[in-house]
Amino acid sequence: MDKPTLPSETEIGRVALTVADPPPVVDFYRDVVGLAVLDSGDGRTILGAGGQALLVLNHRPDAPARDSAGTGLYHVAFRVPSRAALGDALRRIDSEWTLSGASDHGVSEALYLSDPAGNGVEIYRDFPRASWNETPSGHVEMVTEPLDTQAVASAAGGEQSMPAESDIGHVHLEVSSVETARSFYVDALGLRVRATYDGAVFLAAGDYHHHVGANVWQGRSKPHHGQGLAWFEVRLPDDATLDATRERLRRSGYAVSETDTGLTVHDGDDIELRLRT
Repeated sequence: MDKPTLPSETEIGRVALTVADPPPVVDFYRDVVGLAVLDSGDGRTILGAGGQALLVLNHRPDAPARDSAGTGLYHVAFRVPSRAALGDALRRIDSEWTLSGASDHGVSEALYLSDPAGNGVEIYRDFPRASWNETPSGHVEMVTEPLDTQAVASAAGGEQSMPAESDIGHVHLEVSSVETARSFYVDALGLRVRATYDGAVFLAAGDYHHHVGANVWQGRSKPHHGQGLAWFEVRLPDDATLDATRERLRRSGYAVSETDTGLTVHDGDDIELRLRT
């Protein structure tokens, strides 16, 4: 019998980063990524699109730098709804920043860069799902081919901010082992394996290409602390799913804390997840 999986309506919610020097990081996410500042004060800045909070920057001037062996964030991936919006993002990057990579993944077109604090950032748009290829085993085929950046730039619509429909499509983590990640995110949380590569696994609710990626490419082995990823949020469709997920996590031996808005749990690398409806 198949293990319980999270419903396809499951989404990634907000992502929180701990930053020691907020102003240049805020400027980057506003001017380069194209988010709007929704709130600032009490030691944090909240940014988003269309009035929806996507990114929380926690200000901690005393936060140590991320340990070179520490697990945590590989990149946070902002999903835009069209090639025109991706073109707008590319033009902002070319004007204000430096692009570090650009790929056609078969399921998406993606731009890669890093924020001033060294956190990885992806901005991408999905191809229509009907065009995605599945393997005989039910995985999705993802590739890494050069992106035609000239064609993407020429599709730009001239907008200076992310469209209101933009969201966080996935979070890609650096973990201590693929087995540790699978034990938590598949066996306990209830995501599906959608693709595997050398040293990486891509996991999703339903048939999406991935909501969570996990890799061991940098050989990180220590629990995360300091600057970088503070927590990320998984949004579930209803209270029944939240309750079932709580029980599955507890049966798997993970400590689950109740909060005003949902649940908090730490994965096998001490990365904090917040679960809410």
